Amino acid sequence: MAKKQASLPHASKQKLGSSYTERYAAGKALRDKCPREAHVEYKPAKNRRDAVEMVLASEKGRMPELLPLRHGRMVQSAFTFYRGSALTMAADLSSTPVTGVRVQCCGDAHLCNFGGFATPERKIIFSVNDLDETLPAPWEWDVKRLAASFVVACRDKRLSDGVAKGIAMTCVRTYRESMAEFSQMSTLELWYYALGTDEVVAMAGPLARKRITKRIEQERAKSRAEELFPKLVEHKGDMPFIRDQLPTIFHAKNTPPGKVHKILLDGFAGYCATLPTAYQALLARYKIRDAAMKVVGIGSVGTACWVMLLMAGNEDPLFLQVKEARPSVLETYAGKSAFPNHGQRVVDGYRTMQPASDMFLGWTRGPKRDFFVRQLRDVKISARVEIFGAVELDVYSKFCGRALALSHARSGTPALLSGYMGKGDIFDRAIAAFSIAYADQNEKDHSTMERAVKTGKLKAVFESER
Repeated sequence: MAKKQASLPHASKQKLGSSYTERYAAGKALRDKCPREAHVEYKPAKNRRDAVEMVLASEKGRMPELLPLRHGRMVQSAFTFYRGSALTMAADLSSTPVTGVRVQCCGDAHLCNFGGFATPERKIIFSVNDLDETLPAPWEWDVKRLAASFVVACRDKRLSDGVAKGIAMTCVRTYRESMAEFSQMSTLELWYYALGTDEVVAMAGPLARKRITKRIEQERAKSRAEELFPKLVEHKGDMPFIRDQLPTIFHAKNTPPGKVHKILLDGFAGYCATLPTAYQALLARYKIRDAAMKVVGIGSVGTACWVMLLMAGNEDPLFLQVKEARPSVLETYAGKSAFPNHGQRVVDGYRTMQPASDMFLGWTRGPKRDFFVRQLRDVKISARVEIFGAVELDVYSKFCGRALALSHARSGTPALLSGYMGKGDIFDRAIAAFSIAYADQNEKDHSTMERAVKTGKLKAVFESER
């Protein structure tokens, strides 16, 4: 169980019994302590560490054989570097102005960490969907990382800074206006609310509605376990095994297909104990058939991650992802987690920030690492940022801004945040200006990493080389 402070680990210290008017006024009063205009500037700290040093610091304790692949993915562009440098930005954000209000933060709220997924009731909702770094922290940090990610993405597509700034403002304006809306909801009304497909499609505008609806239906079909089965599995006789797909899925050395390492089996037993008893009974219908290592994303490369194949019958599969949970990148700057297991920290973050979470979500501990477990790709719909233009990015920024506002409102006091941001665009403009400045810093850091790779200081392996 959590330590004693975990009874309310997410909310700010603002009195929860005060009226809406008092909360809004208290938020407005925070402008004296931290003017909204103060968020405009970004200036690197005088003792700021070298970008490559920060990358290496974030890799301590990871699997060394996978780190060159991580470097290869990060160095591809300033955008891929941004996605892998959450620790660097956490350090930079720690010296920026804050109001002192804390919420349950994502910790890595860039635009690729949002998307659609299925609830246990099989509805599709849109929310933040990667919470490896989640921790109670200043709410502004998530907003700045999200807004800046849109500027970095725009530059990656060679869009002008004018366009990029406008899209960042759309994102923050949607966050601000959504927070004002959520502040008027009752506690349970807010907790039950989710950003569903109908609302997402309506926000997209007439030109994109048909395309988004078609994509949702396509992903709903192909992400089911029975649809994934022939893509991820091969048979040797009657026995199903996970198919090696280098460099992203492979069986560990000395662990041939069909043999599951004892560490995993022991950890799985601990994981089952964290599930509600009804879900334990459901999971007991399945038997573990195989497990393989899985290399995921950019920032997570080098962490221990497996995909597990469980079967309840010949054509009745369940795929689970077992993912290492390391200390949050925010921990040094926002304080340690209230939970003794980082897997539990992540699971708590999912359940707090998402309107609905995977029913197989749980945590466990290995000999040296903490883990959390969830279904693999349960109708997971990720944004195809690589094909987005300015119009698509602007629409998508609305989705992300509203989703982040909902996640923050669920753990914080939305009236307090709404009172601080206000009804005008002062806060929007300030965060957009910060985002431009931070995109400049990100490009410098990416160039530093490029030089390190070219000179051999940092080893990088690219997928085409494997």
